[in-house]
Amino acid sequence: MYEKKMLVSAILFGVFGLTFLFAGGGKESPQGASGKTSYTIEVSGSTSVTPLMEMLAAEYSKVKPEITININGTGSSDGITAASQKATELGMSSRTLKPEEKGYGLTELIIAIDGIAVIVNPANPVQNLSIEQIRDIYAGNITDWRQVGGKAGKIAVVSREPGSGTRGAFEEIIAFKDALVLGATEFDGTGAVKAEVSKNADAIGYISLGSMDNSVKTVSVEGVPASTDNVINGTYSIARPFIILYLPSNIRAETKQFLDWVMSSDGQAIAGTSWIAVN
Repeated sequence: MYEKKMLVSAILFGVFGLTFLFAGGGKESPQGASGKTSYTIEVSGSTSVTPLMEMLAAEYSKVKPEITININGTGSSDGITAASQKATELGMSSRTLKPEEKGYGLTELIIAIDGIAVIVNPANPVQNLSIEQIRDIYAGNITDWRQVGGKAGKIAVVSREPGSGTRGAFEEIIAFKDALVLGATEFDGTGAVKAEVSKNADAIGYISLGSMDNSVKTVSVEGVPASTDNVINGTYSIARPFIILYLPSNIRAETKQFLDWVMSSDGQAIAGTSWIAVN
């Protein structure tokens, strides 16, 4: 369903003293008591990919305790920029690269597939929305819940911030790119969107399916519930890739070993807990 794309660009990196400071954020330290050289992998980017990356990092530390993985959820655009400018060794994105980003020389490694859940407050009686209704809500053509079978009340539209991979994918799939209704509330991060919808009975938002909990509820889309099984079988259409990005010449052997593990059966078993494994 998604293809892995590889573009190679030669990037110089420097060695400073006895400690090797990797241009992409990796850091090698002297051998500790275990006799193994420790290494730190710096990762930044999509807040939607962050929960999965944290799970992978925690499990990998049991396999390779000498490897530390620092993860900073800053948004997909930031992750792409950080990886391309060598501010971090790995970037996380929940959207594919834009045409202008294709020339950065980044490798795109799809590590999982994620559904995007359309969420409302648990008190909201609306159970299902069509793609057209969602589009009209987010574009401002539908403004009251009674227009879609709910109780009368002005719809509070909640969205992610510009540059968010989740927002980019959602707008592309629903087809209202650059047409967000004036007055929509925009939040940085999945957690903030979920928190806002959980406390506002008239709110609607969207988050990674893997980040769902009981503080909000999903609505079915075109009669299809938002679930991992329905993303896998293709009946739930609002889905996107989780991608790790890196410059091939800016990646150390320790980090390559971590990525190989992520794509192994052990790593993909973790991806399959709340998302969709790709291997």
